[in-house]
Amino acid sequence: MLNLEKQLAFINELDRLKAVYRKTMVKPDNNRQENSAEHSWHIALMAQVLKDYIEEPVDVNRAVMMLLIHDIVEIDAGDTFAFAEQHELDGQEEKEIEAANRLFGLLPESQFVEMKALWMEFEQAETADARFAKAMDRILPLIQNMSNEGGSWVKHTVSKQQVLKRNEYLEKVTPKLWQYACEQIDLAVEKGWLTNN
Repeated sequence: MLNLEKQLAFINELDRLKAVYRKTMVKPDNNRQENSAEHSWHIALMAQVLKDYIEEPVDVNRAVMMLLIHDIVEIDAGDTFAFAEQHELDGQEEKEIEAANRLFGLLPESQFVEMKALWMEFEQAETADARFAKAMDRILPLIQNMSNEGGSWVKHTVSKQQVLKRNEYLEKVTPKLWQYACEQIDLAVEKGWLTNN
């Protein structure tokens, strides 16, 4: 029963992720800010839907698990804007590692080790599974901003180069989605939703 108590404590703590808000806006809900729990669910499902575009061996179920847990650390560390200035990002990595230790540490030891290792793998993005997960994490905001006339890009004066750099994981893992992203980014520049630099 001790393991169950730990697991339930972790599950209850996850509820706090619903109160962490991102810069991305939810167009169908009066452009309110998206929360991190919604984002995690959305990209996890998207990874299953878009798995046919992967061009290197990937364990999609492992990648989906990474997507489901990748932002849990934001419960303690908060969300950082994808295009934040460096001074706003300073110290964030340390905060996230501390958060990972606390949050995954609520679980029984074996699950703590497994979850933290999976989270670290996502962060380092050196395996095919993690690169695919990162690619999904990056392209969804692009899709959302394109469907919302630039959304948070316009609000925060984001540039073409910033969005290209952010989506670079797509190029090796899923070249067709990379081509799609590049076309969308060019279109966003044409429409004035991204600055052309």
